[in-house]
Amino acid sequence: MASRHTVLMRLVASAYSIAQKAGMIVRRVIAEGDLGIVEKTCATDLQTKADRLVQMSICSSLARKFPKLTIIGEEDLPSEEVDQELIEDGQWEEILKQPCPSQYSNIKEEDLVVWVDPLDGTKEYTEGLLDNVTVLIGIAYEGKAIAGIINQPYYNYQAGPDAVLGRTIWGVLGLGAFGFQLREVPVGKHIITTTRSHSNKLVTDCVTAMNPDDVLRVGGAGNKIIQLIEGKASAYVFASPGCKKWDTCAPEVILHAVGGKLTDIHGNALQYNKEVKHMNSAGVLATLRNYDYYASRVPESVKKALVP
Repeated sequence: MASRHTVLMRLVASAYSIAQKAGMIVRRVIAEGDLGIVEKTCATDLQTKADRLVQMSICSSLARKFPKLTIIGEEDLPSEEVDQELIEDGQWEEILKQPCPSQYSNIKEEDLVVWVDPLDGTKEYTEGLLDNVTVLIGIAYEGKAIAGIINQPYYNYQAGPDAVLGRTIWGVLGLGAFGFQLREVPVGKHIITTTRSHSNKLVTDCVTAMNPDDVLRVGGAGNKIIQLIEGKASAYVFASPGCKKWDTCAPEVILHAVGGKLTDIHGNALQYNKEVKHMNSAGVLATLRNYDYYASRVPESVKKALVP
């Protein structure tokens, strides 16, 4: 019998459950005490056992249920048999109760591209800065990010030993974003969130040009977008090529679904079709409100240095 639910909403409902499983894996790896750290390209570009297990879990779980999807994950892993305990075949029924936006109701499975960052904020994870860590599953159609899931494995971890850890935020363009309380920075305050471990002169010049009241240096693109939607920061500024499509796809949806804006440093929309290069080579500028104010302050020298 054909499902009465659209492909997109079934995919989002499945990805929600898969992201929750991913959060459990992230917590379990730390609890077991062996992070299995590998340097990929340099000392700030790390991969852990959690990155590897979570990517296997997400990609294999999605591929089993949606075999025609294009799935692009951050980690370059050898193809091997995936342990059954890494597979999640559930779906979150609450999402299936929501209506699919009409513009997406006839999308076919093979038209969707899923961008997976199994552990966003890996360096911070290895250093115990657990509130920086997220799991990101972004869904794109015709090159545009349209649905996203962010799991925070350690949400609430500072609330004491009995705290319930983790939360999952999700959103679909045209429907909204759920799982958090939307808040805004006080009017007139300019608080910039930017990279903690990948800074350089371009990043510093761009942040300084914003004339900020405060600068928050934290890890993870997912974490920075959450700061925007929860009123801790007013702009996410990263004037450097380090960020990738799997870093921005899911967070962009959550931000756009509540009226925010994410572009490269020139103001161009990011593209997420399967043939696109993985690097966001012209950086990232994102805000919940007042995008034009921040965009107008990006120095010309920074724009010239960052080629889309």
